[in-house]
Amino acid sequence: MLVLSQEEIRELYTMEECLRDVEEAFRCEAAGGTVTPVRTAVAHEKRAATTLYMPSYVEAVEYTAVKVVSIFPQNAEKGLPSLQGITLLTEAKSGRHVALMDATCLTVLRTGASSGVATRLLARQDAKSCAVLGCGAQALGQVQAIMAVRPIERLWLYNRTRARAEQLAARIRALYPEWKGSITCVNDAGEAVSAADIVVLSTKATEPLFDGGILRPGTHVNAIGAYQPHMQEFDAVTLNRSGKVVVDTKEGALHEAGDLIKPIQRGEWSIDRLYGEIGELVTGQKPGRETDEEITLYKSVGIASLDTMLACAVYEKAKRLGAGTTVTL
Repeated sequence: MLVLSQEEIRELYTMEECLRDVEEAFRCEAAGGTVTPVRTAVAHEKRAATTLYMPSYVEAVEYTAVKVVSIFPQNAEKGLPSLQGITLLTEAKSGRHVALMDATCLTVLRTGASSGVATRLLARQDAKSCAVLGCGAQALGQVQAIMAVRPIERLWLYNRTRARAEQLAARIRALYPEWKGSITCVNDAGEAVSAADIVVLSTKATEPLFDGGILRPGTHVNAIGAYQPHMQEFDAVTLNRSGKVVVDTKEGALHEAGDLIKPIQRGEWSIDRLYGEIGELVTGQKPGRETDEEITLYKSVGIASLDTMLACAVYEKAKRLGAGTTVTL
């Protein structure tokens, strides 16, 4: 079995590769070439934390994988990572367990790339400003993916704890030393949203972060933070103003996305208004953005098949380059 650390994966695998592989995973989903049960979420209520168990099989690559991710927001106060994950990759031809790899950075890359694919299809071509609400573990991957698909010139960062926004700003500057754009940390979420062409929501909020009435025509929203039924980052106004509401999977969204579940339960929005799944846009079954004025929204709770596809890609590349450590269990 090949064991790959977070540092080794960072050296092996880029956001550009991840965008390509995530798009291919969406194609497989749309074609029905995956088996992806709804993930199991185990709540740790005393610590406001969650552990997620995510199995999947991707027929095109003939691999299956199980990813286990722990999300412990209070860890930040102890100097520990709030997001921790591990993936076991299995060869579907033989059932042989071939790799065990850290999934923390892959989860950040995968979630970012999911938003990147959606941004490529749904954001205006000339979108140049991006607001990020929630500057925790997932935020950097969101920025990386969006900067890979759109010519971003200005970033607005908002976090409940301002210091976290300032830390993200420093990380972005370090990652993109040649980038000449501006980064502004703000104390009000609405200030960031009202100025942006693209809005990223990456928090654990249980109530909407802003009034959807302030969204400018032509804005695209990527909402990736609220992954349980009691969570909510945007309001029904945002839903009803969006000409296209797209999800990663309808089954997962209706099972987990409080952003949709709460408005549906209150009669504020109907699932009949869902435009479709992102795979339908990737494969051309449905068009993406059609006008410069429409507001578009992508809601993602995560799909395990993306993790399987990425784990396979990293494993195959590691074998070619002789990376990782081989162990016998």
